[in-house]
Amino acid sequence: REEQDLETFIEPSWIQPLEPGKIVPAIVLDVNKEAAQLKIGQYRAELTDRGFTWTRRKSPAQLFEVGDLLQVRVKEVNEQHQTAEVTLEQTPLVEGALIAIENRTGHVLAMVGGYDFGRSKFNRATQALRQLGSTFKAILYSAAIDSGYTSSSIIIDEPVTYDLGPEQPPYEPTNYDNEFVGPITLRRALEKSRNVPAVAVIAELGPESVVTYAQRFGFSSPLPPVLSLALGAGETSLQEITSAYSVFPNQGVRMRPYQILKVTDRESKVLEENRPEPNDVIRPDTAFILTNLLRGVVIRGTAIRAGQIDWPLAGKTGTVDDFTDASFIGFDPDITVGVWVGHDEKKPLGPNEEGARAALPIWIEFMKSHIALKNERPEFSTPGNIIFLSIDGETGNVTNKPSRGTITEAFIAGTEPSVMFSH
Repeated sequence: REEQDLETFIEPSWIQPLEPGKIVPAIVLDVNKEAAQLKIGQYRAELTDRGFTWTRRKSPAQLFEVGDLLQVRVKEVNEQHQTAEVTLEQTPLVEGALIAIENRTGHVLAMVGGYDFGRSKFNRATQALRQLGSTFKAILYSAAIDSGYTSSSIIIDEPVTYDLGPEQPPYEPTNYDNEFVGPITLRRALEKSRNVPAVAVIAELGPESVVTYAQRFGFSSPLPPVLSLALGAGETSLQEITSAYSVFPNQGVRMRPYQILKVTDRESKVLEENRPEPNDVIRPDTAFILTNLLRGVVIRGTAIRAGQIDWPLAGKTGTVDDFTDASFIGFDPDITVGVWVGHDEKKPLGPNEEGARAALPIWIEFMKSHIALKNERPEFSTPGNIIFLSIDGETGNVTNKPSRGTITEAFIAGTEPSVMFSH
């Protein structure tokens, strides 16, 4: 474009107020080795190497030409001089989704279906069916608790081969680190997201019974009755797995998710109204045990990054084979929030782009904003038949000798281990 064309060029989005945090288009008026001069409506901005460090280019001339239309993020705006401080942005190749559900009612408080509605109308929070990954382990271990396991039950993490029947190759599950730790408590197996113990549990319970159990949590898509279901082989939407997790902080009750409260016509006649619809899924004591286990994931496990927030939080990371999908589903006493990151086509995000790295940071930022609106600190409700004991985190044994590895464990009354202190 000629210089005069650039000065008179108008981008439709420039009619909106320019505010810090916004991502807006900017046109390049001039480029030299030190900076690119940009126009954003009536504002001018200078983009130096500090604003595009992530590109690994040293000079603006290596990236831009006069007349280019860029995406920039506004950091500061000086109204007096009509200038702005900006950094370079890029439309991402990956997609993402987020949904927040109020535990008590099922009301969907927030939803993001993708990066840009203009780019794609497909809602990845409700329409996309993706593999569950390790987020299914919370459902599996809930079934285990209801079948007699406790948080301190020992499971063996060792090489194992399962015979799947005639003309079927043997199944040999592995852990993400390709290592085995031997005897491990159910708690540590969940906190560290160990795969082999999870498969051992589903093998003992029976895949068919686990599928039947899981259906109570509201999964509408068929779940395969196979051993690999323990590692998230089934597919569901982000809304369904997030709704399923809301059962834990809501004392075992799942509220049907709904987005619209009420629709009325111009005469205020109610055309549609949604009310909370409760569904009893598991007992309150089982729900509390799972909440307590998932709090450990945040305090000591794969989501320890969220443990830096001084707030009652719990949740589980999820990563699909070859790092194709990353997710984190977590909650506090009031809301349950699910985050998914991935491509629309099933392909890797990149090396080590797991749930804790790709999805958890988004969840943390959302929860910080949620917490900032709260005046009082909520707490998870504890049923009257829950007993707390001091447990050795490695062995699962009751101990009266506090140490670095000692944790306070929750048990349903009657399932707690015997107290055998040595003197």
